Amino acid sequence: MRRLAAAALFALTLASPVLAIQPDEVLADPAMEARAREISRVLRCPVCQGENIDDSNAEISRDLRLYVRELLVAGDSDSQVIDAVTDRYGEYVLFEPRRTGGNLILWLAGPVMALLGLGLAFAYARRRKAAPVTAPLSADEQSRLARIMEDEAP
Repeated sequence: MRRLAAAALFALTLASPVLAIQPDEVLADPAMEARAREISRVLRCPVCQGENIDDSNAEISRDLRLYVRELLVAGDSDSQVIDAVTDRYGEYVLFEPRRTGGNLILWLAGPVMALLGLGLAFAYARRRKAAPVTAPLSADEQSRLARIMEDEAP
């Protein structure tokens, strides 16, 4: 009995993302439906923020899924569909923002900072190696150190 319950729970866990897409949203043409699913994977739900529109149960995600399918049926290409959704809802709906304009700064900031950090670490390590070696203690300094150590001994 436990195995049956565990198997049922496992099956429900695997099927949970599929529940977001309603049967009335699925296109009759399998190739067109596959295109719609591919496009839906790169579009973020404006409400859920961490889910794509295929996995989200929010009403706006349903509207977006229908809008994507409507544009595909109208004959738009994948890039035209993504552009139309982005024009309508802003670039926020893209999981991977475009590499243009102000976003280019964000795309380049990570690698530039990593290179800068590596350069600073290299310079620090190199400078540290080249630190001057201290001269040995003179006879006067050694005798003074010996007296200090004797005074502090228990």
